[in-house]
Amino acid sequence: MQIYSSVVGFFQDGGIFMYPIVIVFAFGAAIAVERWIYLTRATISSKSLWHQVAPYIKAHKFTEAVNMTAKSSAAIATILSYGLKRTAVARRRDDVEKAMEESLMEVMPRLEKRTHYLATFANMATLLGLLGTIIGLINAFTAVSGANPAEKADLLSASISVAMNTTAFGLMVAIPLLLVHTLLQTKTTELVDSLEMASVKFLNTVFESRDDGYAA
Repeated sequence: MQIYSSVVGFFQDGGIFMYPIVIVFAFGAAIAVERWIYLTRATISSKSLWHQVAPYIKAHKFTEAVNMTAKSSAAIATILSYGLKRTAVARRRDDVEKAMEESLMEVMPRLEKRTHYLATFANMATLLGLLGTIIGLINAFTAVSGANPAEKADLLSASISVAMNTTAFGLMVAIPLLLVHTLLQTKTTELVDSLEMASVKFLNTVFESRDDGYAA
């Protein structure tokens, strides 16, 4: 109960700028949760689909592989669909590789969507905190200008401590948002790397077997 009272008092003493910081935090938290769930599901679904499709690719059963990727919404499904369709009409590895690179460029905006807003919200929280502190200091100096000289020091110190609440709260919001932003960027990079690795494995499997067939 004492902790709750301290938090409420801290928030109330911060003034009106505490509310926009809370709104920024709410939007940032919502985006962070949504992106984390999306990227986690995308990673799991892509790995699962690859393990299902890989045996068909190795066996050169491209029709079955295309049917499987067409039914999936996984990120890797788009890339493999491009590659499989291009493989049916192209003989050169470079042509298939360019098609898969094009599909990766199509997938990446979905993976990176809204993540960059977290850094923006972190900056907004910090700046709103500083603005609240500055406004609070202006009001503090204005209030003590007509006060009794003996009371000025006490009034000013109390007003400054209250004004600093917004800066502290802004930093308390900004630091977690920046941390989550970094984690999501890392998670996105790892997923993109895994998609690129799957593309290379696909190309190696298809064209090594072709080369072996030609050599025979």
